[in-house]
Amino acid sequence: MVGLSLAMGPGVLHGMSAPRKAVIEIHKVDEAHFNPVPGGPIFLLVLGNDARPGESISRADAIHVIGVNPGAGRATILNIPRDTYTPIPGYGTDKINAAYSYGGADLMAAAVSGLVGVDIPYVITTGFVGLTAMVDELGGVDVNVPTAMSDSNSGAFFSAGVQRLDGTAALALTRNRGLSGGDFSRTRNQGILILAGLAKLRAEGASPVQTLKALAVLLRHTTLHGVGVADLYRLGRLGLSIDPANVTNVTMPGTSGSAGGASVVFPTAGAAGVFADLRDDGLATG
Repeated sequence: MVGLSLAMGPGVLHGMSAPRKAVIEIHKVDEAHFNPVPGGPIFLLVLGNDARPGESISRADAIHVIGVNPGAGRATILNIPRDTYTPIPGYGTDKINAAYSYGGADLMAAAVSGLVGVDIPYVITTGFVGLTAMVDELGGVDVNVPTAMSDSNSGAFFSAGVQRLDGTAALALTRNRGLSGGDFSRTRNQGILILAGLAKLRAEGASPVQTLKALAVLLRHTTLHGVGVADLYRLGRLGLSIDPANVTNVTMPGTSGSAGGASVVFPTAGAAGVFADLRDDGLATG
């Protein structure tokens, strides 16, 4: 759902009501530049952190690399399990979600870049409160729930099929790992929710008035770090240019194991092929 913020544009920077407490953050990665080759792929990192109210340090509970190929009008969401065991610059090898607690968005981008092999100029983050608030303010999202769910830990109680989810239900969907496949299924479902949010936002942008309304909703909830008006314009154009029907939802191939007494995920040989496809043109089939 944090992928919704890809569609912001500069036209809502003026004439707005007083901003509310930010629940989305957009970071421009240090030394990164948004200068893509015309028609070439662009990569963004979308994170959902697990911070509870009052907590200042958190891990990345949801990790998604979005590769966009503007020339092809297509994109890929690459879902990375949070327990993926990989080198983190300056901190040895650890679960990839720990990078966020060690060094925030910049270190998280560096760890993911090292794993996948792509440059990431922007990181978009939100948390439990942010996800719930955004979905509710957009009037809910229509999600094709892939399988029936009944999980008291996350609060995910759904039948399979398309249904309208409010913020609380959307959060439950993204947190449920009581499924066959565990975290692999959960990160896939997070990708499904991102697609549903993009579809809703694009539908809201059917007219200029609706577009401004949807973008104003997003910006009221957003804090920018090193991101300027030109960046917002480019991100907005990028987000609204892609039909969600042309976005592929891919989960990193991996296998569960253990390291240092902890349960982790190791990328399998198939992951290298997915990463190579993504590096080539921003598109992967999994």
